[in-house]
Amino acid sequence: MAAILSLTPVAPFSSVSMIAPLAFVVGLSMAKEALEDWRRFMQDMEVNSRKVSVHKGDGVFAYKPWQRLRVGDVVKVEKNQFFPADMLLLSSSYEDGICYVETMNLDGETNLKVKRSLEATLPLEDDAAFGILLEQLVYALDPGQILLRDSKLRNTTYVYGVVIFSGHDSKVMQNSTKSPSKRSTIEKKMDYIIYFLFTLLCLISLISSIGFALKIRFGMPDWWYLQPNNTTDFYDPTKPAVSGIFHLVTALILYGYLIPISLYVSIEVVKVLQATFINHDLHMYDEESGNPAQARTSNLNEELGQVDTILSDKTGTLTCNQMDFLRCSIAGISYGVGSTEVEIAAAAAKQMGIDFNGQMSESSTPVHNRRSRQSWETRGSDFGASEIEMHTVSAFKYQEHRQKIKGFSFEDNRLMNGNWLKEPNPEAILLFFRILALCHTAIPERNNGTFNYEAESPDEAAFLIAAREFGFQFCKRTQSSVFIQERYASSEDPIEREFKILNLLEFNSKRKRMSVIVKDEEGNIFLLCKGADSIILDRLSKNGRMYEKETTKHLNEYGESGLRTLALAYRKLEDSEYHAWNRDFQKAKTTIGAERETMLERMSDIMEKDFILVGATAVEDKLQRGVPQCIDKLAQAGLKIWVLTGDKMETAINIGYACSLLRQGMKQICITTMNTDSLAQDTKKAVKENILMQLTNALQMVNLENDPDAAFALIIDGKTLSYVLEDDLKNQFLKLAVGCASVICCRVSPKQKALVTRLVKEGTRKTTLAIGDGANDVGMIQEADIGVGISGVEGMQAVMASDFSISQFRFLERLLVVHGHWCYKRIAQMVCYFFYKNIAFGLTLFYFEAYAAFSGQSVYDDWYMLLFNVILTSLPVISLGVFEQDVSSEVCLQFPALYQQGPKNVFFNWYKILGWMANGLFSSLIIFFVSIHIFYDQAFRSGGQTADMAAVGTTMFTCIIWTVNLQIALTMSHFTWIQHLFVWGSISTWYIFLLLYGLVSPLISGNAYRILVEALAPAPMYWITTILVTVTCNIPYLAHISFQRAVNPMDHHVIQEIKYYGKDLEDQHMWKRERSKARQETKIGFSARVDAKIRQYMRSKLQKKQSSSYAIQNITATTS
Repeated sequence: MAAILSLTPVAPFSSVSMIAPLAFVVGLSMAKEALEDWRRFMQDMEVNSRKVSVHKGDGVFAYKPWQRLRVGDVVKVEKNQFFPADMLLLSSSYEDGICYVETMNLDGETNLKVKRSLEATLPLEDDAAFGILLEQLVYALDPGQILLRDSKLRNTTYVYGVVIFSGHDSKVMQNSTKSPSKRSTIEKKMDYIIYFLFTLLCLISLISSIGFALKIRFGMPDWWYLQPNNTTDFYDPTKPAVSGIFHLVTALILYGYLIPISLYVSIEVVKVLQATFINHDLHMYDEESGNPAQARTSNLNEELGQVDTILSDKTGTLTCNQMDFLRCSIAGISYGVGSTEVEIAAAAAKQMGIDFNGQMSESSTPVHNRRSRQSWETRGSDFGASEIEMHTVSAFKYQEHRQKIKGFSFEDNRLMNGNWLKEPNPEAILLFFRILALCHTAIPERNNGTFNYEAESPDEAAFLIAAREFGFQFCKRTQSSVFIQERYASSEDPIEREFKILNLLEFNSKRKRMSVIVKDEEGNIFLLCKGADSIILDRLSKNGRMYEKETTKHLNEYGESGLRTLALAYRKLEDSEYHAWNRDFQKAKTTIGAERETMLERMSDIMEKDFILVGATAVEDKLQRGVPQCIDKLAQAGLKIWVLTGDKMETAINIGYACSLLRQGMKQICITTMNTDSLAQDTKKAVKENILMQLTNALQMVNLENDPDAAFALIIDGKTLSYVLEDDLKNQFLKLAVGCASVICCRVSPKQKALVTRLVKEGTRKTTLAIGDGANDVGMIQEADIGVGISGVEGMQAVMASDFSISQFRFLERLLVVHGHWCYKRIAQMVCYFFYKNIAFGLTLFYFEAYAAFSGQSVYDDWYMLLFNVILTSLPVISLGVFEQDVSSEVCLQFPALYQQGPKNVFFNWYKILGWMANGLFSSLIIFFVSIHIFYDQAFRSGGQTADMAAVGTTMFTCIIWTVNLQIALTMSHFTWIQHLFVWGSISTWYIFLLLYGLVSPLISGNAYRILVEALAPAPMYWITTILVTVTCNIPYLAHISFQRAVNPMDHHVIQEIKYYGKDLEDQHMWKRERSKARQETKIGFSARVDAKIRQYMRSKLQKKQSSSYAIQNITATTS
């Protein structure tokens, strides 16, 4: 609007000076958006222009782009190609019509899915077959025949399919949702500052318009040189109100520099450059996967420095999601002697406690002679020994277990090389191995003489690898059979056996089990099942519970060791029983309608009962490298960490111990649902009342705890969480969770992860970060203020939905503690400085108005104002936002408490903002009134002439350029040649511009013609005024920062002083003492575990000392 009005007579500036900066700012934003849109457009065009072979008629196929596909087209898709539309599978290169599909782009899963065509379409096996008309019959379809767009054909030479949905009607397009718009806390606060400045703009514009109306009404009739009888509505003494209204528009345009339009563009540039540094940080580059860290959006860089709570997935995020078969229980006997990471960590912690007990006498002495001022927001332990270097504590390092075979860490010769034949129950062991090799949906791939497996889950792949190593190698699958090579002794040749697959009852999260019905070569029919132990044990027959007691004991032991467990069982079926059931099952499969799933579930329940228990498996999902150290550092930085996992409670608890979220001595609060079997009615009400009572009692226990070192851990399962997240209980739950040191939510669904994240975000009103690696974490990632995706083995779905992506959890430490801290401080200081310089500049225009009868006359040349934000002050502020470092990255990691400056908003609170605004107000007053006072009636030229408005305005503008650039130089803590170039180069640019501008024709330069060469440079008053004003304007900031550093220094001030004087090298004891104080008081993490050991030792030592003193007193009393 201001640019449009600049074309009218009310504008105080030329149209060029108004339109050019706006065009630059908007043009830069448009260019950025256009570039991003063009990239998206080219990606869309690349996808839509892909070619696929389409049937043209009479058995002839030709290539056609995806965008021209229509429903009913017959398409031929070849190996490793994407499906161009939702299609019905007609046939494939396999005789039985199966194909293998990768759905990573849809659900994040890298495991292959098996699709099967209808038997009626199997004859359509080559191009020529499509010239024949088929008989028109109706067939029931299921998802097993549907090929979805954007999934990929794998391990199959080709398939034929018919398009059933295309374009925007395809499932992937129907399910696509717009990513939530996220804004940082600083951006939201900036809006309020803009509102404040806009209010100030309107206020001073109103004052100017009133002043102008009064001047016109009472002063203009006496100003004969203005020809008061020859006026327009813009300055008519007879219509002062109208003139005042017109002048209001003029004033709004004139003082518009109070609103920093270029701020948004500068922030965009800075954030993009910050994101580039994050992307190229070699410390967050994973050499194994070759994946760097990636800032997928640059809008939330500073938000990384203000995180309060981290909500993390477990599998694939804290752990590797690469399962290792470690132990098993068969026929009541446990096999496997390898140690898990949980057991190794427990042993290391125990050994560490012994080591520390031997070192207490020296290291536990409190540090004396500390400053009375609390240097750190919250001090850690007062013991020097509590300063723990994670990479130097040998007791914490896990034992390196070099695996010869990926996925198989089993160590027990009783089952290897055919030795299992010598065990007490070889028949049960044989059946156990066959269940591992048969009960799955995996696909074998031959590789260098052996077989690898594409499975639907890492667990399933680990089972098949274990079966292979035990001598039962799954080697081939057809639509109707599975082939296994069985080797009973290492010296024997394998025997290939065929098992007919009669039915497959697939796994889902509701059933928590998977079954397969097979017929062996002797004609026996078996139902083989694997599933959650709670499900399998409830479905055992009376004769099938022979090993239940021993197996249950082993399952509990495996769970305590942090292992993921499944129970294995079987059932032998009679032919008549099976055929009767199969008729009803096939009828249910061919049912069309909403009842189909219910009927299939009922038929599965009928068959999956009366099992005979065979045993159980135990696989380990190892912690990722560096997870305990990362959690410890984040806890020292004051961050709260919640774990949301789908695993059962025992497994999650033990992983919590392994990564030090839990520790010995921590009081665990388990919130569970009551047994509802005895309740006759109103079950939900009774359950909610019971949960409310548990929450109330737990909250009371936490609030009444007097021991400041006591720590609580909250553990809750998904079933209980479904009640807790309702409106009448969620606030109680949140209060309890916030009061606990760590929170672990088990058996949670993807929806519950998102709901918990929303509860924490909205309930605490603090910044939340969610991190996960799978498709089931997408809701949580999108709901959090910041979503971080891990590019792990579960596909890229989490990464595609995230704001930032990393390849390992340990990189989160550097992303937050280093880049988060830097980006927050840079953006905060940059925004504050922007408002400072615009106020310092804009208010001088208002002051001059009072000297110019509120006429709307600008004291500055139009070109000066055009260049102010675009050239002369833009680069220094960008260098501040990109390169500023209060401390180095190494110091950030050594002093994690520095991170709390972000969550506490130390650099962008209203005190700081108003302080910078006051600094701008002071500078504007000094710049204007000192300059005016000096130039007002003093001789300026050598001939005794006083300065004109051009000389005064140019001098004032020179003072502004020097003042604001010197101010940003004083603000910077870290200088490189780039900062020096931008700061001093901006000042030099002003003089170069002034020289060149003065040399052009007076038709362009106007009153500034040769102003520097002939008027300003020869005048000592110009240089003296510049120095005097610049120094005076920066004295308050210098005084403030000097007083603060001397009397009440901030944390980074102390570190800067130590580093500057080299005290970190000269006095190592002092440096370690400062580092020991530089962590937030925390009750989780390895350091908290060490502190607890120290406190335990000191208490026991004190008790022994007291006991000794009492004994001496008693002996003395007895003697006397």
